Amino acid sequence: MSFIIFFSIVIGIYALANYYVYQKGLLSLSAYPLIKQYFKIVFWFLVLTYPTGRIMEKIYLSYFSDALVWVGSFWLAALLYFFLFCLLIDLISLINGIWHFIPELFYKGSFQKVLFLAVTGGVMVLLAGGFINARMPVVKNTDIHIPKAAGAREHLHAVLISDVHLGTLIGNGYLERIVSEINNISPEIVFIAGDLVDEDLQPVLRQNIGHTLSKLNPYLGVFAVTGNHEFIGGAEEAVSYLEKYGITFLRDTILKVDNSFYVIGREDREMQRFTGVERKPLDELISMADDSYPFILIDHQPFYLKKTAESGIDLQLSGHTHHGQLWPLNYITSAMYKVSHGHENVSGMEVYVTSGVGTWGPPLRIGSRPEIINMKIYFDVVSEK
Repeated sequence: MSFIIFFSIVIGIYALANYYVYQKGLLSLSAYPLIKQYFKIVFWFLVLTYPTGRIMEKIYLSYFSDALVWVGSFWLAALLYFFLFCLLIDLISLINGIWHFIPELFYKGSFQKVLFLAVTGGVMVLLAGGFINARMPVVKNTDIHIPKAAGAREHLHAVLISDVHLGTLIGNGYLERIVSEINNISPEIVFIAGDLVDEDLQPVLRQNIGHTLSKLNPYLGVFAVTGNHEFIGGAEEAVSYLEKYGITFLRDTILKVDNSFYVIGREDREMQRFTGVERKPLDELISMADDSYPFILIDHQPFYLKKTAESGIDLQLSGHTHHGQLWPLNYITSAMYKVSHGHENVSGMEVYVTSGVGTWGPPLRIGSRPEIINMKIYFDVVSEK
């Protein structure tokens, strides 16, 4: 029921935003009836492409459904920026109603058409730039200190990625680049903080994406956790497929690695919504281990960080936020999460939240970068005073 309510709200917002932009488009083209007719056809075609494409994927996956998803995904981003431009124009008009600083000429049909074209052109430029940006992952270097002994090990060279969203929009071509970048870094271990695949596994199977993932070669292994999108598409099938290609999923599991540190992987917090089963309490997982060794937790969504720190976790690795992915949504994620992006210390626990290396929905990023985190983790003993 909560799932139905959530998607009803999403569909309602999508419908209202489209209607608002549609009415503004009609108003700006009121002096040009022929152009207005073409506008109506194109607009509603774009509105319907994404939901139609996603439905068709479930019924029969084809290049036609791929095309609809691609076009519709770009429209999702275009809608956001058309909405913001229209909102800005309405705000300026509202202020003009008080101070009357805009010449009357600007309200004539010819200028309205110019404004329509200018806004459309501006949105197209944003989409093009965002698409290029989303296909240019950066490697970010960070050092993290854990004040605990890790056996004979003084440091750990790790790579963190998250939110690849493999599927129709993120396929083998881009994944090959990610895998190549990671192998060039030569980490000892790779952590994947959830949402490795998107909702539907069929595009992953069609492209044999698991074969590309199998090229990752850190000698301590590749460890992953489920994200909310694994559960949307069916976590059991996705995990079963990916584990055949060398990915070790930690599903409410704790594992001692190299007799030096523990890695704890939690099921995504949305698990209960999709399966009716709650994930195990963190304290239960920790109780199975020797707390004199460092605890590294992988948890897809960075919620309840203070509570996690109080449980004795030394380092939490998360993703999920995409750091908004599209400006100005980063302000929303920053308000929702104590750590929306980057490295912070929360109540003595080190936290790293990556913006992810892929995209969800629109295959573009504006105001954030896709990233691979090259992480050096240093261990030692806290000196007693």
